[in-house]
Formats: sequence, C-alpha cells, structure tokens
Amino acid sequence: MLSILEDIKRTGSWAVMGILNVTPDSFSDGGRYDRCDAAVEHALSMQAAGARIIDIGGESTRPGAEPVTVQHELKRVVPVIEALRRQSDIAISIDSMKPEVMQAAIDAGADMVNDVNALQAQGAVEVCARAGVPVCLMHKQGTPQTMQDDPQYRDVVEEVAVFLQQAADRCIEGGIAADRIMVDPGFGFGKTLENNLSLLKGTDRLCRLPYPVLVGVSRKSMFGMLLGREVDDRMVASVTAAVIAYQKGARLFRVHDVAETCDALKVCAAVS
Repeated sequence: MLSILEDIKRTGSWAVMGILNVTPDSFSDGGRYDRCDAAVEHALSMQAAGARIIDIGGESTRPGAEPVTVQHELKRVVPVIEALRRQSDIAISIDSMKPEVMQAAIDAGADMVNDVNALQAQGAVEVCARAGVPVCLMHKQGTPQTMQDDPQYRDVVEEVAVFLQQAADRCIEGGIAADRIMVDPGFGFGKTLENNLSLLKGTDRLCRLPYPVLVGVSRKSMFGMLLGREVDDRMVASVTAAVIAYQKGARLFRVHDVAETCDALKVCAAVS
C-alpha cells in the first residue's frame, strides 16, 4: 500500500480501489457478497480488472443504515480478509469506524484503514499509529442515521477542506506519519445534490491539501437525483465523475465498476 502512495506522490499515477461490501444492506450490492467464497471471488475479479486496492466493509454506511455490533462486523470481515490474503498480495483496506475491527483486520492481513469517521472514535488513531498503516480520513456531517436530514454549509468545499486538514493534523499529533494519510471529501455523506456537485467542481481545492485525495462517487444517489437513474444504471455517470475528479487532481478512486473506470483513467493519463 505504501508503494501505491509513493507512486502517486512521485509520478502522479492513479489507483482504483474496488468496493467489496460483505453486508446484507449496502445501497448498491448489499447481500451479493456476504458469503466468504463469493466475496473473495469478486475481489479477485476486481483485481484482474485493474483494482490495486480492495476495500472491505462489514457495516453499511448508506443513509438510514442501522449500526452493527463489533462482533457482528468482525464475523463479516475477518474471514474474508484472511481468505483473500491467502490467495492474493493485493492491498487490502478495512472500511470501518471501530478501533476493535481495525485492529482485528490489520492482524488478519489488512494493509490500510478507510474510516468514514476520520479516526474520531476513541482509540482509533492509536490503533493505526501503532500498526503504522496508511489511513484514509473522510468528511461527513452527522451519522448515517441522520446525515441526510438537513445538511447545512456556508461553503461546502472550504469547510470540507478545513475539516480534512484538521483531521490530518490530529492524526499526525497522535503518531501517524503524514506520508501515510489520504483524505476523502465524503460525497453523499451529509451533502445535498448541490453540495456534491460543488465538491466535484472544487476537487482542485481539496487537492491542494498535502495528501492524496480519494474520490468515492460510485453509483451514489446524486446521480439518481440528477439523472433519474436507478443504482445499477449509474456506471456511465460514475465514470464521468471520476474523470472530472482526475482532471482536477484526484488520484485515488473508490468504485464498483473497476474495468470501466480503469479504461477511462488510462485514457486520461495518456493525454495528460
């Protein structure tokens, strides 16, 4: 995972993170990969399609999702991480807000932590600092249960940028090396359609932060609102948004449609 970050910083290369939700209730693929064998098979297919990172999550963070217990989340993610690690050396990310899950996932073979809560839970920074793993810090307003009730911003791009810088500062003070930090503006997490479009337009501002920016817009409800498309019919919109973000400086992309996104980014890189 560190070599991927070093490549991005040194050469401006890009990397696709394939989404693997081992949950029954995620908004796009809930229930499809909640068996270990199906999850590993899908992870390997995403690797073959060009993913350099597999992001494994055992708790849905879609709007309105109910939280799960630590033990329930562990039962979902740890066997998949262990099985995938036995079959592949691909970088594995654990998508979790819980320090106990982060630690167990790292022990099972995960290479990084992707936290929609920006390591704000008690003990989360300590777990990641002690393990020396890269982290991705995401902005959200509210919780998955409340975040879409009435999100409010004066200047969404600037407020998100300030939050991410402060989150990174807090992690560095807690012992996480600056070169192991990525940031994510959190499209769809406590944002209206207009907020999401402003963030996409303002990605260049976020990319002026001294950390690689991860963009996760894949199949999000913003495209349903904008285009009237159902979840499984948002691939073209998702890839288009990834291309826009790439042109504005983003180099990490969390996606469902790996092959299509990789093709688009290869074209972007060829003419940049």
